[in-house]
Amino acid sequence: MSSTEPASAAPVRMPELDVRLDGFTADEQTTDAFFHKVEVIEHELVPLAEHHTADGAHSFYVLHDRTATWGHPGVPQLAALHIQRDMQARTFRFEHAALPLAAMAQSWLIHRGCPAEAIGLAAGMGPDPADEATRTLERRLAGDGDHYALGHSYTRDDPDDMVVLVALRALDERAPSPFRVVVEEVDTDAWTYTLREGGFATAEEALDWCDDRLTGEAGPLPPVRPAASSTRPAAVPKSAIPRPPGRAR
Repeated sequence: MSSTEPASAAPVRMPELDVRLDGFTADEQTTDAFFHKVEVIEHELVPLAEHHTADGAHSFYVLHDRTATWGHPGVPQLAALHIQRDMQARTFRFEHAALPLAAMAQSWLIHRGCPAEAIGLAAGMGPDPADEATRTLERRLAGDGDHYALGHSYTRDDPDDMVVLVALRALDERAPSPFRVVVEEVDTDAWTYTLREGGFATAEEALDWCDDRLTGEAGPLPPVRPAASSTRPAAVPKSAIPRPPGRAR
């Protein structure tokens, strides 16, 4: 979700991020990267979900980056953070990814060892799902996120048109509708959101639909063609959607 509260809502006290690294150190490269990715904006990173293993060795976070709204137009406003600690040596390392949808951040963490049931979003930290179709698609994205490569996203937090557009490519080249567009739209009056998916035959068609949606010229999302088989291949190519040169974002 592109915002943690509606513009008309009374101020809500946001939870503070605690990375639990007091007394831990890291090598110079890790320390420098952690400073630029996390520490320098730590007070602007709002934890929407977090899980810590009982032994303290791992922490998983879904974060809302409040600085993103002032950055380059369209950049993701969510991030996934995984911190790994060596409890004996008192050292740490981390992984971080900026992602456009909460379900994608959850998927990223799940595939790094976070239990799926432990990383649900905290209540009251954003709009509610508007319907069961939204919940169903979110569950699939969180569980099957490693089946797709992120090619392009655009987050618009304009209260008059709060939308997130995500273009994905199926890693299985034999998949029906190999290019997908996922659209999250927020109803700022009801403070709910919907998540919908469309299928495309080519990257160009998927990206054109995203551009048209931002200008108000897009038609309905085309349906995803049903899969002929549910069998997953043993090996898949590691490819993503190339953005055609010169295309406006």
